[in-house]
Amino acid sequence: MITGIDHIAIQVRDLEQTVANYTVVFGREPDWRGHMPGARHAWFQFANMALDVIGADGDNEVANGIRADIEKHGEGIWGLGLAVRDLESTRRTLERRGVELLPTHVTRSENAQGATREWTLAMARRKSACGLAQFFVQMPDEPVTASPGVGAVVTGLDHIVVNTANPDRAMAHYGAKLGLDLRLDRSNEQWGSRLLFFRCGGAVIEVGASLKAPQSSDPDRYGGLAWRVAEPEAARARIAAAGIDVSEVRKGRKPGTQVFTVRAGTGGVPTLMLAGNEA
Repeated sequence: MITGIDHIAIQVRDLEQTVANYTVVFGREPDWRGHMPGARHAWFQFANMALDVIGADGDNEVANGIRADIEKHGEGIWGLGLAVRDLESTRRTLERRGVELLPTHVTRSENAQGATREWTLAMARRKSACGLAQFFVQMPDEPVTASPGVGAVVTGLDHIVVNTANPDRAMAHYGAKLGLDLRLDRSNEQWGSRLLFFRCGGAVIEVGASLKAPQSSDPDRYGGLAWRVAEPEAARARIAAAGIDVSEVRKGRKPGTQVFTVRAGTGGVPTLMLAGNEA
């Protein structure tokens, strides 16, 4: 049913500056820049997913809605798009499992040269997705390909973080309803958290819950993104040289990994760069 992450959409105040920052962080230009009613966006395609950076454009309902959403919640991850082979079949399965979907629609983007791209998708009602914006995207007939990158270039997404106040609800949503493979359920008193790792294609959805707080019905929140790099020291040096604040390279929590943090410039998305064992 779900083959992986199609793309992750983030909403930002300053599209041009944020795209310029991601170009440095990723070591590559966006694959597509386009506009749609009320928004402009830049699309970075990787082998296992894409990042869609979105900014408001103009004075209309869509643009003002994006601005209002940023003012209320801040910049950062807006939504998670999951790739499916057959959207209508997926709709029937999900609705039988209690996931309510809005009508299927087509999103169209046009670039400066007049070329267009389309995505056919169906949004889940937030109450059916633990309070988050999640949607299901019909896979294209032709597979999307992207250069894996070498050296200091980011090669793809390792994991997306979701923070939950109700891990049992998350377990039911991602496991029983969406059918994702639960690879690990681990509680760590030292970290004060319970972590659930769901395999989603070539990446992982990492759901974290505090061990110190009681379960509640509060909506989940998107956390950050962890990106894979082949050469962390080179990647860090390149990003720092461009004036973007980064931490030193350090050992990761998972044995055999190295990580560093990009502290600014990523549109409100906590960003970790990771090298070593893949998710």
